[in-house]
Amino acid sequence: MFLHGFLPSLLEGAMVTLSVALASMALAMVLGLAGAMAKLSRWAFARGLAHVYTTLIRGVPDLVLMLLIFYGGQVAINEIALRLGHEDYIDINPYVAGVATIGFIFGAYLTEAFRGAFMAVPPGQREAGLAFGMSPWQVSWRITFPQMFRHVLPGLSNNWLVLIKSTAIVSVIGLHDLMTRGSQAAGTTREPFSFYLAVAVIYLAFTTLSELLFDQLQRRFSIGVRKGSL
Repeated sequence: MFLHGFLPSLLEGAMVTLSVALASMALAMVLGLAGAMAKLSRWAFARGLAHVYTTLIRGVPDLVLMLLIFYGGQVAINEIALRLGHEDYIDINPYVAGVATIGFIFGAYLTEAFRGAFMAVPPGQREAGLAFGMSPWQVSWRITFPQMFRHVLPGLSNNWLVLIKSTAIVSVIGLHDLMTRGSQAAGTTREPFSFYLAVAVIYLAFTTLSELLFDQLQRRFSIGVRKGSL
């Protein structure tokens, strides 16, 4: 029997992995946009806070942050709850901890990607929009963001490809993702090569489809733009 009947389990784990990746990317994009706006802000405090965030997160291994947030965060939350009079033990959901950690990590990388994309849009275009009578929100929505998205796509694509592979670290906190299902099947059957190869093929399928999708997006947002200006 193919993979000794463990294929459905691997596919279920793959869906968990994909769900973690998508939720983490959504959080990372929100944090990245906020971080980019802070770095471009006139407020020194906002710029300093964003600088500390990106420097600290990019300098600490992902696995260390995952363990720190899941186990250290759990201890901190229960300590605070105990002082507030709540005696029942509080468990952090591994899915929530995984999404929060990965999103927080890649928010730092996307901060730099979004900042560069914002700076790539000629300021004269924003000034022209304001002179034309548009509100700052209209300028952002109609002029800045469409052009910024074209510039940020390469960085967004690279970070997504790294992020989806980084979801493998959620297996260390007990989430039944693709990596955990593969490890369980490998231990049960004592055929690690077969199952880790299957896990690798599924990850490769995710990244290949992602590259095709981002390539289509790049073509779509480059319509009417000369190659020399990309």
